[in-house]
Amino acid sequence: MDIARHLALIDELCFRPFPAEHGPSDEGAAGPGRFTAVLASSHGLHESDQAERAATVEQYEKERDALYERLAPRWGETAPWNLRTVLLRTEREEIPEPWAGLSVLARVAYLWEAVGTGRWVAVAVADRDAADEVRLLAVVTEEAPP
Repeated sequence: MDIARHLALIDELCFRPFPAEHGPSDEGAAGPGRFTAVLASSHGLHESDQAERAATVEQYEKERDALYERLAPRWGETAPWNLRTVLLRTEREEIPEPWAGLSVLARVAYLWEAVGTGRWVAVAVADRDAADEVRLLAVVTEEAPP
């Protein structure tokens, strides 16, 4: 767990210019108005047993919560944001990216408006798809959450 490194990257993404085109980045993916950084990722868990996957999810949730503990004093305490409701809303309304995509990947996120940057920051554990790796994500975007 390298919380200091994760915080430094989140801080950098709050001020880095967004790219003009969608595509991969050194940290994950980026596009106009958004970055999705993979802070940590499992390797081979999409083929692994459920107990090992559950242990990894638990570890990444602890890391997400540790990030919350450091970001909350800066940007305010927030309740966990239930991404399941966002996912349900995608069935009947147009949800903007990166929020629609995040709701497909994760169940819960912590979310802040990064004061003084004009950007929103979310941290979440992407574990919804058992056929995919478990990832700890940071999303930085200028798109307000729905």
